[in-house]
Amino acid sequence: MYSSCVTDGTEEALTIDELAQRTGMTVRNIRAHQSRGLLPPPEVRGRTGFYGPEHVARIDLIRELQDEGFNLAAIRRLVEGAAGSTAEVLRFTRAVREPFEDEPPEIVTLEELAARWGDNASPDLLERALALGLLRELGDGRYEETSPRLSRAGAELAELGIAPATALDVIAAVRRHAEGISERFVALFIDEVWNPFEEAGRPAARWPEVRIAIERLRPLAAESVQAIFQLAMSDAVDAAFGRELERIRLEADGERRGAA
Repeated sequence: MYSSCVTDGTEEALTIDELAQRTGMTVRNIRAHQSRGLLPPPEVRGRTGFYGPEHVARIDLIRELQDEGFNLAAIRRLVEGAAGSTAEVLRFTRAVREPFEDEPPEIVTLEELAARWGDNASPDLLERALALGLLRELGDGRYEETSPRLSRAGAELAELGIAPATALDVIAAVRRHAEGISERFVALFIDEVWNPFEEAGRPAARWPEVRIAIERLRPLAAESVQAIFQLAMSDAVDAAFGRELERIRLEADGERRGAA
C-alpha cells in the first residue's frame, strides 16, 4: 500500500496536467505508469486527484533508469521497495552513476596531438590512446582528453626522452592493475553494504545509509590507492637504486684495488 504523497497545506499539490507539465511527461504516460504500479495513486479531493513531490521524484527516477537501459519490470521491482523514499532512491542512483573523475575533460584537435607527439605521431599511437580510453573521438578531427592530468604527465615524460609509445605501455599496465583494484572496492561495497541491505528487503529507512556508503567509498578508495602506491613506490625506488648504488660502490672498489 502507498501512503499519501500530498500533505494538505504543506506540500505543493499538482493536478495531473500540472504534473505532466512539471515533469515533461504526457498525461497518457503518467496514467500508464500508474496502471503498472510504477506511480502511487494521487490524493483525491472531491473529484480531482492531486500529486506531490513523491510523484515528481518517482517520474524522475523512472526516466533516469530507463535512460540507463532498465525495463519497466526492473524499475517496478526497485520502486516497490521505496515506500515513500523515491527521492532517496533517486539520490542513490545518481550517486552510483557519478563519475569518479575529478577533472573536466579537454578538447584537442588532431593537429595538436600530432604536434605534441612530434616524430612519434602515427595512426597506431592514436588508436592505442583511443583503446585505452585516454581519448574519445568527437568527429571533425576533434578529440576529448578524458584525463588532462595524464596528458600533462605524458608531455613531461616526453621531455625526459621517453617515447609516447613507451608511456602508453606503462599506462596500459597501470590500468590493468587499477581495474583489479577497482573490482575489489566494488566487491567490498556489494558484499558488505548492498547484499545485507538486499537481504533485509531494502528497507526504506536504510536507503540514506547505503547512499552515504557509496559516496564515502569514492574518496576512501582514491586515498587508499594513493597511500599504498606511495609506500610501494618508495620501496621500489629504494630497492632499485640501492642495487645501482651498491653496484657503483663495488666498481669503485675494484678500480681502487686495480690501481693499487
